[in-house]
Amino acid sequence: MKNFTDQLGRTLQLPNYPLRIVSVVPSQTELLHYLGLENKVVGITKFCIHPTEWFHTKARVGGTKKLDFDRIRSLRPDLIIANKEENEQSQIEALMKQYPVWISDINKLTDAVDMIHGIGKITNTPARAQQLISQVQQGFQDIAPLPSTRTAYFIWRKPWMVAGHTTYINDLMLRCGMANVFDIHNSRYPEVTNEDIAAANPQLILLSSEPYPFKALHIAELQALCPQARVMLVDGEMFSWYGSRMVDAAGYLKGLVEKLQ
Repeated sequence: MKNFTDQLGRTLQLPNYPLRIVSVVPSQTELLHYLGLENKVVGITKFCIHPTEWFHTKARVGGTKKLDFDRIRSLRPDLIIANKEENEQSQIEALMKQYPVWISDINKLTDAVDMIHGIGKITNTPARAQQLISQVQQGFQDIAPLPSTRTAYFIWRKPWMVAGHTTYINDLMLRCGMANVFDIHNSRYPEVTNEDIAAANPQLILLSSEPYPFKALHIAELQALCPQARVMLVDGEMFSWYGSRMVDAAGYLKGLVEKLQ
């Protein structure tokens, strides 16, 4: 038997390295592709849009928070890769009774690096995983952060929702010199009112492309609340997808910081 530990500290015992993997987390699906596991990934969610060829050819097992148990059963997985935040706890607990489930828990960049290491280990691709980790670490070291800039990062509208305390997004913001004005909230993704936004008085407001598809027309709404702030659209995948996307994210964030200086 082979023993592996996930990011919740749970020990998984597998008789062999997995040959039939179901991924229910989009960014980790993209990582599995990077690791060269084309022939071993048998199922993904409808939100696993990267890589494009997998999105069009791999079996779908529902959404990240509404999994199709019958479809998963038909795929006979010997490993399911999930995430504490992106998946529903009750559904994952139900799957754990039938299958080995490796669960990630990502709150900061170092957690994401540990996740890559762990998935590389359980899928028997440690060298490829380490290569990626080295690229990610070098890429983020190359970011010269802004002088501390009061920043708000919006993920939703009606109600307004922002990235808050102990989120991966918040950690990337800090690495860029963006001091999150809503890091004071205990909630990871708090709802905020117009009054909250005005009182926070951010110098910079970032509108994410996902999960809410902010567009240029939404800039005026927040500009009216914070006339002195710089309001701009950003690529949400670069701020919230962990895994192989982190290599591109480092370059994107470096360019964003240079643009803002």
